Amino acid sequence: MNKTRPWWQNTTIYQVYPRSFYDSNGDGVGDLQGLIEKLPYLQNLGVETLWISPFFASPQQDFGYDISDYLNIDPAYGTLATVDSLIENCHNLGLRIVFDLVLNHTSNQHPWFLASQEDTKNAYADWYIWADKPNNWRSMTGGSAWHYHPKRKQYYLATFLPFQPDLNYQNPALQKAIFEVVSFWLQKGVDGFRLDIFNVLFKDPQLINNPKSTQFFPSEENPFGFFQKPVYNFNLPENKAFAQTLKALCNQYGEKLLLGEVTGPVADTKSFLGTTSKPGLDLVFSFEMLRFDFTASYFYALVEKMESHFAAPNIPVYTFNNHDRRRSFTRLKAAPKKAALLAAFLLTVRGVPSLYYGEEIGMEDLPLPYKTALDPIPHKNAWLPRWLTELFNETLNRDDVRTPMQWNAAKNAGFSVANQTWLPVHPNFITNNVAQQEQDAQALLGHYKSLLALRKANKAIHAGSLRLFPETLKQGVLSYIRCCENQNCWVFLNFSEQAVDISAHTKDLRLLLGSVNSGKLGPRAYAIFEEVL
Repeated sequence: MNKTRPWWQNTTIYQVYPRSFYDSNGDGVGDLQGLIEKLPYLQNLGVETLWISPFFASPQQDFGYDISDYLNIDPAYGTLATVDSLIENCHNLGLRIVFDLVLNHTSNQHPWFLASQEDTKNAYADWYIWADKPNNWRSMTGGSAWHYHPKRKQYYLATFLPFQPDLNYQNPALQKAIFEVVSFWLQKGVDGFRLDIFNVLFKDPQLINNPKSTQFFPSEENPFGFFQKPVYNFNLPENKAFAQTLKALCNQYGEKLLLGEVTGPVADTKSFLGTTSKPGLDLVFSFEMLRFDFTASYFYALVEKMESHFAAPNIPVYTFNNHDRRRSFTRLKAAPKKAALLAAFLLTVRGVPSLYYGEEIGMEDLPLPYKTALDPIPHKNAWLPRWLTELFNETLNRDDVRTPMQWNAAKNAGFSVANQTWLPVHPNFITNNVAQQEQDAQALLGHYKSLLALRKANKAIHAGSLRLFPETLKQGVLSYIRCCENQNCWVFLNFSEQAVDISAHTKDLRLLLGSVNSGKLGPRAYAIFEEVL
């Protein structure tokens, strides 16, 4: 008898950035009680797992990704009791809940760092990475990763931003403290964790210089860039062993998800999954599709690559949006038909789909000035002109992609009754919001709801194998077959600008979703068929 698939292989993930989702108390900042009030919307949308960006105690210099207490909640979001209520409400509605856990670094206001900075002999002295002399390691956000601390008269390592010192995972006492944090939340009933920049936890203890490279701009395969290959502070074997230890801990609490933000070549990211006998992370993000080409041939090659590297029993994660990168609807130049086609791919391909709040209604980036950004990254890279990042279809200012959720056409898009919200609402909320799209069956939201319902109802789509069907590729149509037991589902995605006749392939199939007229699939349209065996 086949082992039952773990729940996370069948699920759909929806990322909530709580600061921007719904403000329940009118202070202009989204909170956990606001999320609780919107859970019925998410249940009705059809998503199954919520990934919630950090809400732990924090100075909010990086809006929660700089944690000062892993076991307490920032007052802006609520209390421990609110978290208990959130977990309970999610489970009562049949939703899973995954917390965003930042393990690579803390805030420089964390008590551990405040103690560590005092001298070289205290109990926390080696809980962070210190050196008398910096090596050549670069920060992921540009510049040296080392920062001088006058009190300790040494340099500390900060792989991301200067106020986020890296923890020292070579220290067993630090590892023990982290495991206690993980156990604390597992005991409260959380269903797993999304692990922030998980593949950089361990660094070479000898602090060996990284070799040089010719690449300046970071890429998905080399996210550091800056003329350096991150050999000694990136994807170390110890990190993969740590993933196995962490998974073993989670297994003590039932079937829990570990979803890693792991960057680098696909072969490296896949290795974090471990083996059948020594499982590591359950899922890892692949980020190359964040900069997709809107062509059938691009997606054909992408699926081929993912199927090769993440063959069953493994499964890839597909995502087009998150809290750090330009929204896909902006990349698509606000074309709803293209966005619906992208959704059809995301929700029918063999993989775990991850959505970002507002994606389902086509929320767009709001270009905000770098000089007044709340995000610290534009200030750190003030020398880099905006036109240059725009040339690469990116933004340095992550504020652009974190604007408040657009619920309706009322004040502040129904996000908050405050006179001023933490970030401005996109001005297109008057015509683009949840309430408006719920009244229009042809709107993007309707496509997401229909596709999510279809995915949930058809085992071939949420649990079946995948076989690419290359015969239609020359017509600009991506097609593949999802197979499970006594059902085959055929998916046709027309990326071309012309209608394409697919009748030769579909004459014995029953249409499940989409529209085909006289055997022709319209431009930028999709159709999903069923073949009952």
